[in-house]
Amino acid sequence: MKHNVLLCSDLDRTLLPNGAQPESPEARRLLQRLADRPELTLVYVSGRHQALLQQAIEEYDLPLPDYAIGDVGTTIYDIEDGNWRPWDSWYEEIAPDWRGKTRQDLQAWFADIDLLRLQEPEKQNDFKLSYYAPADIEPDNLLKQLRQRLDAEDVRASLIWSIDEVADTGLLDILPERATKLHAIKFLMQHKGFAHEQTVFAGDSGNDLPALTSGLQAVLVKNAREDVRDTALRQVQAAGHDGCLYLAQGDLLGMNGNYSAGVLEGLVHFLPHTLAWLQDASTERHREQ
Repeated sequence: MKHNVLLCSDLDRTLLPNGAQPESPEARRLLQRLADRPELTLVYVSGRHQALLQQAIEEYDLPLPDYAIGDVGTTIYDIEDGNWRPWDSWYEEIAPDWRGKTRQDLQAWFADIDLLRLQEPEKQNDFKLSYYAPADIEPDNLLKQLRQRLDAEDVRASLIWSIDEVADTGLLDILPERATKLHAIKFLMQHKGFAHEQTVFAGDSGNDLPALTSGLQAVLVKNAREDVRDTALRQVQAAGHDGCLYLAQGDLLGMNGNYSAGVLEGLVHFLPHTLAWLQDASTERHREQ
C-alpha cells in the first residue's frame, strides 16, 4: 500500500498550539512537509464539526488531511481535492446503538439535571448530544445518573467527559456507544487496510483517553494536563498496554514536545524510520531560508 503509515491526531491543544504552553516554531512546518509524503496518511480526530475543522486548518496553516473524524467520533469525512465527503457507512455502523431514539429524546430525559447546560446548536448532530457543566465537579456521580437513565431505555451510549481549560468549563458528549474516536479510528484502519504497527494516535485530553489507553500506539503530548497523564498511565498499566503509550518529553530535533512537536516525537518513537523523513524535511526547510 502506498500510504503505509497512518497518523491520527487530535487537534485542540494537540496539533493546535492553543493552550498555555509554548510551541516549538518548527513543529507545524515539519508536519506540513511530513504530510506531503506519499507514504503517510494523515487523519484529524476532533470534537469539532466540519466548519470548525476547516477553520482550524486555515487559521493554523495545517496540512489538509486525508480523512477527518469529527464531532467526537460521530462523523468521518473522506477528503480529496478539497471535497469533504461524509461516510454513510459510518452512520450505518453507529445508528443501532440508540435503538431508534433521537438526540431530542435523550435531551428530554436529562432536562431536569441542573448541572447540565446545552451546547450551541451547531455543536449537536443526529448522533451527538453535547452539554457544558461546571469544570470543578466530580463527574462520576453525574455520569452514573445519566447512565442509569440510558440503561432504563435500553440505549447504548458513550459518555465522554473532558475539560476546556481555556474556557474553564466541563464538556460532556453523549454519543452512540460505538461512535467514539477510538472506534472511528479502528473502522478507518479496517476499511482502508492499515496495520496496527503502522498506526499512531496522538492526543492531550480526557476525551482522548479511550484511544490513548486502548492498545493503539499512542502518544500523549508534553503539554497534556497532569491529571490526564496520571489517568492514562494508570489505565494502560491496568490493561497491560504499558508499551503502547508514549509520553512526549521534548528534545526531538531540538523541539520541546508540546503540541505538534510531541505528535512528531511520538511518531518517531513508534516508527523510527520516520525520523529520516523529518530530518529530510528539516534540511529542506533550512536550505530554503
